[in-house]
Amino acid sequence: MGLPQILLTLSCLCLGLSSGQYAPDLITSLPGLSTQLNFLQWSGYLQAGEGKYFHYWFVESQRNPASDPLVLWLNGGPGCSSMEGILAENGPYRMNADGSLYRNSYSWNLVANVLYLESPAGVGYSYSLSRNYQIDDQQVAADNYQALQSFFEKFPTFANHDFYIFGESYGGVYIPSLSAQIVQGTSSIKFKGFGVGNGLSSYQLNDDTLIEFGYYHGLFGDNLWASLKTYCCSEGTCNFFNNTDNNCLNAVSEAYDMIEDTGLNIYNLYSSCWGAKSYQGRYAADMSNLFRTYQLNVATPPPDGPIPGVPECINATAMYVWMNRDDVRRALHIPDSLPVWELCSPQVTSEYQRQYTDMAPFYLELLQHDLRVLVYNGDIDMACNFLGGEKFVEALKQPMVSSYQPWYLNNQVAGFFKEYEKISFLTVKGSGHMVPQYRPAQALKMFESFLSNTSFL
Repeated sequence: MGLPQILLTLSCLCLGLSSGQYAPDLITSLPGLSTQLNFLQWSGYLQAGEGKYFHYWFVESQRNPASDPLVLWLNGGPGCSSMEGILAENGPYRMNADGSLYRNSYSWNLVANVLYLESPAGVGYSYSLSRNYQIDDQQVAADNYQALQSFFEKFPTFANHDFYIFGESYGGVYIPSLSAQIVQGTSSIKFKGFGVGNGLSSYQLNDDTLIEFGYYHGLFGDNLWASLKTYCCSEGTCNFFNNTDNNCLNAVSEAYDMIEDTGLNIYNLYSSCWGAKSYQGRYAADMSNLFRTYQLNVATPPPDGPIPGVPECINATAMYVWMNRDDVRRALHIPDSLPVWELCSPQVTSEYQRQYTDMAPFYLELLQHDLRVLVYNGDIDMACNFLGGEKFVEALKQPMVSSYQPWYLNNQVAGFFKEYEKISFLTVKGSGHMVPQYRPAQALKMFESFLSNTSFL
């Protein structure tokens, strides 16, 4: 055991494990970390339904773990791991190319206790004894709810904390559906609200606004834009989502090819696409959230992508190598019998049954409860663009509290926001799909402001 690991173990002993905190899952060493930690962390398994076990990684707050809120973080996909959240987004660590870890100065556990959950079974190191990984939206919500109950059984002292859920992408489905389970359940969870970042909240709004986003960001020429307006629009209303006009379909298909098949980074328009145009390792999975009505033809991806299970344009090589190291698996208490970790599970993605294409009914029900909601979007993401997020919130028709205005970080515009009763919409300027990764300082301010129920200004 090296000096950093010894210091970590000693710090755990000095801080002490309060009653009710699950000692067998305590992380006492973390390969690749060269700095001493001032917080405790655990990794292990939560039972999520019969024969299902979800891997979790839980980090205490660096401020006041005994009173700070508890936040559950969920990545999306469907079929992608929340380990991306802890290692590449808002967790206490970031990763160098050589697999070494360094402290994230903008970690969300500076102000909250954060639970990262790999969901559903088959994602990352989560598994099912049956090895049947066919699942649907409703069952994921039920399994996540049971996993949450399992967490509070292991960590009963946190049951009295204010509880929030945050996540991104297909978390736009996971989070409201889990929230509904909580408010309808009999548990005593002190559920206060949730936040959805660049979420898939409405398939129709996401598709319709992506065409607008593409044109006004210079991706289509005037001829294509004229075709889209001529064949897909009538009396000032456009339908790019499920239009039956063949000419419209042809125009939408051409627009889609410009967005998805020219080498652009769909997660961050102004960033390079790692692997460049030739890398189509998860092309079919990337397109699965977009223009599903038309079932646009996509070439079968080649089997020789840089690493398995990684979405196009994302570089997760270091994470993939680190998560599969034997010493890391031991440190995180991962059973030897489990297969290799992947950022996104091709099996879960391909077998997933989508049930909810519009989450508005969930929001309208949840807003009847004593909850606060944040919908936020990086404004240069094309996977779940900000225009769709804004129109989704507007369509809920909640009473407006404050009109569209800028918010700031270090006297610079960080984005824009609009507030309604119980729900706010916020953009993060210059950020792609993973807001805490691309704009960590802005994301932390947004997060802290929401938890404390103070102005974003």
